[in-house]
Amino acid sequence: MNIAKNTPLASRLAAAALAVILGACGGGGGDAGTSPPPASTMGSLRVALTDAPSCGYEHVFVSVQKVRVHQSSNAADGDAGWSELVLAPAKRVDLLTLTNGVLSELGQTALPAGKYTQLRLVLAANDGANPMANAVTPSGGQEVALSTPSALQSGLKLNANIDVAADQVADMVLDFDACRSVVRLGNSGGYNLKPVVAVLPRVSDAAQRVIGYVVPALAAGTQVSAQLNGVPVKSTVPDASGKFVLAPLPVGSYDVVIQSSGRATATVTGVPVSSTANTTLNAASAPIDPPLSGQHLASGTVTLNPAVSPIDAMVVARKTYTGGPTVEVAAMPVDGLTGSFALTLPSAAPVKTAYLANATALSFQADTATPTGKYSLVASTASLSKTLLIDVSNSDALALSLTLP
Repeated sequence: MNIAKNTPLASRLAAAALAVILGACGGGGGDAGTSPPPASTMGSLRVALTDAPSCGYEHVFVSVQKVRVHQSSNAADGDAGWSELVLAPAKRVDLLTLTNGVLSELGQTALPAGKYTQLRLVLAANDGANPMANAVTPSGGQEVALSTPSALQSGLKLNANIDVAADQVADMVLDFDACRSVVRLGNSGGYNLKPVVAVLPRVSDAAQRVIGYVVPALAAGTQVSAQLNGVPVKSTVPDASGKFVLAPLPVGSYDVVIQSSGRATATVTGVPVSSTANTTLNAASAPIDPPLSGQHLASGTVTLNPAVSPIDAMVVARKTYTGGPTVEVAAMPVDGLTGSFALTLPSAAPVKTAYLANATALSFQADTATPTGKYSLVASTASLSKTLLIDVSNSDALALSLTLP
C-alpha cells in the first residue's frame, strides 16, 4: 500500500504509478491490455476502520484482506469495473481498541474519479495458516475462532456514497459495530461473525464530532451514543478521565444518550453537528452524573416461523420520553441457536435536557411518565419486526416470547 503525499505533483505521480499496477492486476476493473486513464482523471481512496463499543467481549479480532469499490450498486463480484485496496498480508485488528474516535488505517489506493455506490469488505478466512484470523474473547473467557460465512471471502456488500475527485483523496471510515456483529451459538462455545458495518466520510479533528464528559468513576461502565430517531449513528465509551468523543458524525441534529451501569438513562436532545466546528456538551469540571437507578432483566426467546438456523435477529429496548424523543437503551443479537436474549434495563425514570451552546454544566430533569420502567421491546430480522411493551419498574420481565412473523 502506498500513502500519497498531499502535493499535486506527488498525487499525480502516485496516481499514475498505482493506475499501472491496478491495470496489470485487474484491480482497476478495465479490460486487459488497455492503458490506464490519464492522471487527470484519477483520484485516490483512503480507508480506515473504527468501532462502536462491544457488549460482553474483551477482544473482537477481524482480519481485513481487501476493500473493493464499484460505481454501480448492483455490480456482481465478477463484473468489470472494480477497484481494490489490497492488504498483503491481511491486517488483523482488535475492534475493541477502536473507540472514542480512534481509527485503524487500512491504506490508500488510486482509482478513476467518479461516484462509487458499492463497497465490499473482504475478510481473510480462518484457515490452517491463520486459524484465529477472526476471533473473539468473551469476558473472562479464552479466545475462540469466529465462524465467518463464505460470503465474507468474496466481500460483505455495503451501500456507499463516495465521491472521488480527480487529483484528490476521498477519505472514508468503515464503522464496525462489534456488539451487533458477534452472535453466540448456544452452549457450544462457538460464535458467528455477522458484520454490521456503516460507511462514513472521515472528518478532521476540528469538525463533525461531539465531545463531552461523564463522572470518571462511571467511565468503565458507560456507553454513549448519538442517535437519530431512536437509532444509534455512532457509539463509544469514555476514556478513564470520563471524556467521550463521538466521531465521525454526518452533519445534522442528534440525541446523545448516556447509559451507565446502575444509573438512569440520560439524554441530551437537539445536539447539533456541523462541518465547521466540534460540538462540546459540557465541561470536564461539570461531568454528567446520571441519577442512581435499580436495574431489572428483560429476557426471553425470539422464534422465527418458519424456523431458520442460525437465527439472525436483533432485540432492542427503546424508551419514549414524554414529548419525545424515543431512544435506544439496550440492544443485542439473539443467540443464533436458541434465539434467547437478556437485556438489563434501568427501572427509574430517565432524565433529559436540551442542548445549550457554550454550556459548562447540564441540568437534567426526570421524565414524569409512569410507569418509569416501561419499554418497547423490538425483535427484528432484515425484513421482519415485532414489538412487545414491557414494564420493569419493580421486577424482572422473564420468559418473554416474540415470534416472527
